[in-house]
Amino acid sequence: MTTADAGDPQDGVFTDGSATPNPGPGGWAAVRVEGGVVLDERSGADPDTTNNRMELTALLAAVDLAPVGVPCVLWSDSQLAVRTVNEWAPAWEARGWRRKAGPVENLDLVRPLVEVLRTRPELELRWIRAHAGHRWNEYADRLAAAASAAR
Repeated sequence: MTTADAGDPQDGVFTDGSATPNPGPGGWAAVRVEGGVVLDERSGADPDTTNNRMELTALLAAVDLAPVGVPCVLWSDSQLAVRTVNEWAPAWEARGWRRKAGPVENLDLVRPLVEVLRTRPELELRWIRAHAGHRWNEYADRLAAAASAAR
C-alpha cells in the first residue's frame, strides 16, 4: 500500500465517505485537483448506508472525474477500500467473487470498481492518512459531510 504520509499531494482525485452513525445517514465526495487547483468535484448522500459503502461510492465517482488516458492517482483515506481493490479483490474474483469466509460485502460496488480500474491502467489507487492535515483529503471530507447534512 502506497501512502502519502510524507508531503501534501496537490494532484489527483481525492475521495472521502462517511456515515454517522455507522450504519446511518452518509455522504461521499470526490474532488479532482491539479497543481493545487480544484478542476471538478462531485458529492452525494444516502439516508441509510455505511461508511464503507460511501468510501467505495466516492471511488467510483473518482474514476469518472479522472481524465481517460492520463495518469492520475485516486486518493482514499479508507485502508479497507484501498486494500479491497489493490490486494483482496483478485483472489475473490478467482473464487467467483467470494471470500474464503463467505460473501464479499458491498459486492455491488466492489466488483464494478475493480472492473473499471482494470480498464483504466493509467489510474493508481493510493491510501492517504485521514485527518492528518492533507489539504485535499480534508476538503473531500468536508464535501462528504456537507452532502450528508444536506440530504
